[in-house]
Amino acid sequence: MFLVTGATGGLGRRVVKTLLRRQSPVRAFVRLSSRYHDLEQMGAEIFIGDLRRKASIDKAVQGTQYIISAHGANASGAGDAAQIDYQANIDLIDAAQANGVKHFVFVSVLGADRDYDDAPVFKAKREVEKYLARSGLTHTILRPSGFASNLLPLARTFRRTGLYLLIGKQENRTSIVSTDDLAEIAVRSVSIAEARNRIFAVGGPEALRRDEISKIFEKLFNRSGMLINVPLEVFDGARALLRLFNPSLGRDLGTLRTLLANEYTCNSREVQQVFGMDLESLHHFLRRNLSTLEAI
Repeated sequence: MFLVTGATGGLGRRVVKTLLRRQSPVRAFVRLSSRYHDLEQMGAEIFIGDLRRKASIDKAVQGTQYIISAHGANASGAGDAAQIDYQANIDLIDAAQANGVKHFVFVSVLGADRDYDDAPVFKAKREVEKYLARSGLTHTILRPSGFASNLLPLARTFRRTGLYLLIGKQENRTSIVSTDDLAEIAVRSVSIAEARNRIFAVGGPEALRRDEISKIFEKLFNRSGMLINVPLEVFDGARALLRLFNPSLGRDLGTLRTLLANEYTCNSREVQQVFGMDLESLHHFLRRNLSTLEAI
């Protein structure tokens, strides 16, 4: 039995569906307020719980052999980094040890080891990585770059308006990973010996400049677009103003600022060799998901 946390998120939902297609028993950890009917119809065991409660995590882990931790706070941190990205994973690891879980797959973030002091989510992920490595559990840590699925709402906006908003440097590059590829890698991690007790940087096959994304949208929708580039200094000014009224939220926005200000690239060769798969380009991922775009 697999336990998948964050089972209705952009990654977790794909992980659950990948497991179900393989006819692997899977328990999907979901919130009552989330949309999980499709997963239940496909055959997932639905566990309704709260990752902020240790008792809920302990109950969810019982009877499982594999855990894929695919949950996380949003890019802003939203005040949940300490609870959701850190403590919930610590509790999951402790419960995995107590229940004899065979393999723990943790989805971290590319750059977790760069000591970004202003980024709560990055700091939380790195501390969990270290805790997992010390736990003695057989594990795999995946550090993905930006998720291709996160660009679907931006593509929808571009299709409707022709506008693409970019904050920060246009030339910064990111190896955007197909969220479907990442789900497949997470699932394969438990059955590949070379993936045990290792950390993998996971990105797509190309390092794209951020302004190249709008060009991909133009090709997909066969229309000209307008790129609106907002300097990072404008974001910093707005964040400083916000801190006057909501200091906590101002601090949490450090994760988003870190994401906007830096490059996230990696070489995909090792991942392709170890996991035996060719990685999908952003253009191909978006083209496959055009039907999804029509529905959102």
